[in-house]
Amino acid sequence: MAKKSMVARDVKRARTAARYAAKRTALKAQIADRTLEPEALDEALLQLQKLPRDASPTRQQRRCRVSGRPHSVYRKFGLGRNKLREAVMRGDVPGVVKASW
Repeated sequence: MAKKSMVARDVKRARTAARYAAKRTALKAQIADRTLEPEALDEALLQLQKLPRDASPTRQQRRCRVSGRPHSVYRKFGLGRNKLREAVMRGDVPGVVKASW
């Protein structure tokens, strides 16, 4: 089980990223616009840098829904490898069987 503080930190990062998403996309569009004057471009870059670090969605960590484990999480199932194996063995995941050769 992951530390509750780390899971809570990721939840907080997700909320912060959602709060600033519109502002970030608008600033990024201004920066990508090459017809913009250099002064306006610098101002847009400065405003983007002044946003909180956690406003960036890349700072979020994909975690297991059950245990909160941050590594080896399968996107398709949203579970870590340990919990996915347990779910497959119980038969909770349809269409997935243990490999044997």
